[in-house]
Amino acid sequence: MAKTIHLSMLLLFLAISGVQAQDLKTEKKVLLLMGTRFELVAVSEDEALANKAIEAGIKEIQRIEALISEWEPTSQTSAINRSAGGMPVPVDEELYELIRRSLRISELTGGAFDISWAAADKVWKFDGSMKEMPAPEAVANSVRHIGYKKIQLIPETHSVYLTEKGMKIGFGAIGKGYAANRARDVMRGMGIRGGVVNAAGDLITWGRQADGQAWYIGIADPAEKDKVFSWLTANETAVVTSGSYEKYAEIDGKRYSHIIDPRTGYPATGLKSVTIICPDAELADALATATMILGRQEGLYLINQLNGVECLLITDKNEIVTSDNLHLHYYKSKPQAPKTAAAVKTSKL
Repeated sequence: MAKTIHLSMLLLFLAISGVQAQDLKTEKKVLLLMGTRFELVAVSEDEALANKAIEAGIKEIQRIEALISEWEPTSQTSAINRSAGGMPVPVDEELYELIRRSLRISELTGGAFDISWAAADKVWKFDGSMKEMPAPEAVANSVRHIGYKKIQLIPETHSVYLTEKGMKIGFGAIGKGYAANRARDVMRGMGIRGGVVNAAGDLITWGRQADGQAWYIGIADPAEKDKVFSWLTANETAVVTSGSYEKYAEIDGKRYSHIIDPRTGYPATGLKSVTIICPDAELADALATATMILGRQEGLYLINQLNGVECLLITDKNEIVTSDNLHLHYYKSKPQAPKTAAAVKTSKL
């Protein structure tokens, strides 16, 4: 049975200790990548190696962006989109496999996650200006080119074919998670024993902090931003949050999320936020979006069927609902964090 907690709102924080073991150092870099804020943290005995690994992680993220960006005309993704309804496009195995995994998640979620969402017409506004519902005909028409089953993979030639003119694919709901995974793999492969890659809330950790402590993900009430009421340990773990705290439309007293159901063209309702916890940032990224769309009952049921995947949901009524096997630790039982510990906001709004 789902566990429910009442709270005004929830945010996540990553607590990074300022204390270091005598032979371990923590290096960090924050910069804009893939149109969002990335933070890369490396723990190593060798300061130069840590910084070199961070730079290698950054280059890997930039490489992935060049491969998957639908906005970059020279990317293979753009080539696929230009050929929609025409000819299959041969692509690198890496992109082919990312699309294949995306289609598997679409099957798993009944189409709530769908990379062909990129073709949707923009009929909703989430800047506060929208005061009435769009015409049902406009909404139905907005998703006419969406449908993951219309994406064909041709394994013999590693080709991708969008079967209908006007179709497009995009990786906005999975790309940052994939990039975080790959940057982690590159840094770990260079001998970095512990670290974090945080893509504006798509977060993955490995190893431990320089003082030997686990990475702590604290859960805080924004009404008391300095007070963490519970926490998770996050070793070899991804934590991804998708939500609509600030970006939504309110029509006739009902909140409509900026996250649109690709099956219907209507915004997700009922949840303010979804946090997915599992070992894989790519999967967590996709499931966070899909669970927002599926809603409390169907989304929670899905997550409870997946081994190694947990979730924390915030409803429109400010209830916190967790999956069956998610165990929160309450702050009073957490070891005292160093006075120099820093909190990094990881909510994705």
